[in-house]
Amino acid sequence: MYSRLALILFPLTLVAGQQFATLTAETHPSLTWQTCTAPGSCTTNNGKVVLDSNWRWLHSVNGSTNCYTGNTWDATLCPDDATCAANCALDGADYTGTYGVTATGSSLKLDFVTGKNVGSRLYLLSDDEHYQMFNMLNQEFTFDVDVSNLPCGLNGALYMSGMVADGGVAQYPTNKAGAKYGVGYCDSQCPRDLKFINGQANVEGWAPSSNSVNTGIGNHGSCCAEMDIWEANSISTALTPHAADTPQQTMCTGDTCGGTYSTSRYAGTTDPDGCDFNSYRMGNTTFYGPKMTVDTTSKFTVVTQFLTDDGTPNGTLSEIKRFYVQNGVVIPNSQSNVAGVTGNSITTAFCDAQKIAFNNTNGFETHGGLTSMSKAFVDGMVLVMSLWDDYYANALWLDSDYPTDAGASTPGIARGTCPTNSGVPAQVESSAASAYVIYENIKVGAINSTFAAGS
Repeated sequence: MYSRLALILFPLTLVAGQQFATLTAETHPSLTWQTCTAPGSCTTNNGKVVLDSNWRWLHSVNGSTNCYTGNTWDATLCPDDATCAANCALDGADYTGTYGVTATGSSLKLDFVTGKNVGSRLYLLSDDEHYQMFNMLNQEFTFDVDVSNLPCGLNGALYMSGMVADGGVAQYPTNKAGAKYGVGYCDSQCPRDLKFINGQANVEGWAPSSNSVNTGIGNHGSCCAEMDIWEANSISTALTPHAADTPQQTMCTGDTCGGTYSTSRYAGTTDPDGCDFNSYRMGNTTFYGPKMTVDTTSKFTVVTQFLTDDGTPNGTLSEIKRFYVQNGVVIPNSQSNVAGVTGNSITTAFCDAQKIAFNNTNGFETHGGLTSMSKAFVDGMVLVMSLWDDYYANALWLDSDYPTDAGASTPGIARGTCPTNSGVPAQVESSAASAYVIYENIKVGAINSTFAAGS
């Protein structure tokens, strides 16, 4: 995943914070999900979702003065990281009216543009103060998705992050908001656009973005392992584990963070590229898309299995398999058609061969590969559900030819049918303002327990 710039366009700019306020009540929308032991034998869990802190209004603790306006901090309230954390409070969210987030039963709909808000990122909660933690070793994760209204340049992403369960409250006493207000995000890009990390603001060294009036880059980033179960629009999709030296959330400094937000992409302790399986990129150009084998004009089910070397939850992750179910038919993932790369699942052998075939840096191996992902699952990972556009690369890495200075016939460059001039946020936010994604019927359980494998 290349970029997740939080974009918000309110006159009162909404950003991340560590303390909390109550000018707007924070009421978490309910979302049910299931745990399964065998097909048809599932238990319903009454979960909730919470909006990420980077989308929220941050204001003075004892009033309503913005701590952050446009893409700059208030110099009086936020002269430095520690003072800003003490002076500023994070407020509650109007989920549907302001952010276009609608939760009904087991279904979560995310609208792309709602008023002046663009996109959203949410986390599954176990209770109002803690994220739901997942260990997927020798388990499978299944959900239904509707991407029919996601054009080129948009990414409806469902993935897992090495965040901590309480959002960092126990670790950092200055963090008063925690999971209740969507605090503590991290991923393999070590994002530096976050307004608060580890209980302090990211004010010092803050540089406003040149191509966004609402975002900027601070001196600190937030790193962790990331399991991209689903990054997709109606044109392309990718399944991508990202390894990390330290799977759980850690703070980094400056360009040593690496990733999208730094001058040296591979300088950090995480794997920003990951080992991806994108059917189009792997040579099957008719598998996923409108009216193709997996028909993105209608809803379908996505099944991801995390197999271990000994077939138990105590083993080490050895293979990530993908199935789809649509119209009652189970569809195995497409096979690789790239010379020198075989299979239709993610294994160490697949990743090593792919990096060679595409002449890509093998950061996945460098940072621990599937063993690192195993450690991340043992620590517990948080489920993230989002919809966003890409101010860094226009999502061309997902659905077009990328990098754009290489020929489309070069192995690994072609990732989808979108033109290389597509995905520009200003254009997408205008032309596709009514876009949305729906995630529903989330199920987690034993291998082959969450879907009808014999269909």
